[in-house]
Amino acid sequence: MLNSLYEKAIAKRGFIQDIESDNNLESQLEANWFSREFKESSDDFSIAAGDGSFNKKKFLKSNFCAVGAESIIYDGEIKKIDDSDIIEVSHISFLDELLSNYMSILELRCALRAINEYDVDYYLFDGSILGDLENAYPRGAELPAKIRDNLDDALLNEFKRRLEITPYGFVFPQIKDKVLVDVSVNEDFKDKEDFDLHLASIEKIILLKELLENKKKIISISKTSSDNDLFKWNIPDISILDQLTDKKQGISKIDYRRVYKNAAFPYFNDFFKQLQFTVFYVRLQDNKNVLKVELPYKASIGDVIKVLEKINMLSVQGYPYLLNKAHNDVVITDRNIKELLKIAKVYETTNREML
Repeated sequence: MLNSLYEKAIAKRGFIQDIESDNNLESQLEANWFSREFKESSDDFSIAAGDGSFNKKKFLKSNFCAVGAESIIYDGEIKKIDDSDIIEVSHISFLDELLSNYMSILELRCALRAINEYDVDYYLFDGSILGDLENAYPRGAELPAKIRDNLDDALLNEFKRRLEITPYGFVFPQIKDKVLVDVSVNEDFKDKEDFDLHLASIEKIILLKELLENKKKIISISKTSSDNDLFKWNIPDISILDQLTDKKQGISKIDYRRVYKNAAFPYFNDFFKQLQFTVFYVRLQDNKNVLKVELPYKASIGDVIKVLEKINMLSVQGYPYLLNKAHNDVVITDRNIKELLKIAKVYETTNREML
C-alpha cells in the first residue's frame, strides 16, 4: 500500500503551488501593504501573554482529557500563573468543541488574574477575540430546555457570584449541580455533556465581557488566519501578504470591524455588538512571518504604531517572546498524557492493544 502512495505523491509533486502574482494582485498589494520600519519602544511598561492547550486519550467507555492554560507576566522579571484540570468525558461528536471551551475558560481566567492581580499594562492574547465572539455560542449540540428556560438575570448573577469567590477552574459544574439540581432527573443522563457545553459557553461569554472591559490593554495576535476580507480571494490574506510582499518590515491597511450582526449571545448582546475592532497584518522583522493583530477598540495609525513598538521591543525572530514561551510551556503532548494516565493509575483498554 505504501508503494502506491509513494507513486501518488510523485504524480502530485508540486500540486500545491506558490501564489502567483498577477497585475491585479500587484495593484491590490500596493494599496493594502506598506513597507515600514518599527522601532523598539523605550517606554516603561508591564506586559503579559497567555496560551492554552488540551489533549485526550480515547478509551472504550470514555475519554481521558487534560486541559490547561498559562499566563506569563513581565514587569522587570518573569512571573507565571497557570490553571488546569483533568476531566472524563463520554464519547460525543462535539468533544473538541467542548474541550476548546474548557481551555478558553482557563485562558481567560489566567488573563484576568494577570490584569487584576499584577496590573499589567498590556496583555497578549493568542488567537482572535473577534473570532471567539463570532463563534461564542455552541453549534455542536442543541440547547437543552432546562438551560433555555433559565437564561435570566438570576442565572447570570449566580455565575458572577461564583466566579468572584472561585479564583481557579470552572464554576459551571457548580451551576449545574446547585441551580439545575434536577438535570439528571428531567434529562437523559447521556445528554449531560450538552449541559456542560452550553453552560461552559455562558461562563466563557461572561469572562470575555469582563476581559473586554479592559479593552485598551488587550492585543490579539495570530500566526494563522483564514480571513480574506482584505483581498477577497479564495486564499487567506495572511498567505498572500506572507508570500508576495518583499519580506521587509511592513503593515497592511487598517480595517475596522464589528461582530457579525447575526452572532448570538445569551447575555451582553449590546455590549459585544457595540465593540469596534482594529484589524491589520504586520511583519515585525525582516524575513519573518506576517502576523495578524486585533485591538478590541478603534485605534488610530499612531496608536497602532505605539503598540507595535512595544511588542517589537519584546519580540524574538519577529514574534512576541512571551507568547512563544507560553505556547511552549502549556502544550500537552501525547507523552504528557501517558504520564498523567500512569500517575492517575488509569489502565482501561482501548482495544488497540491487540494490534
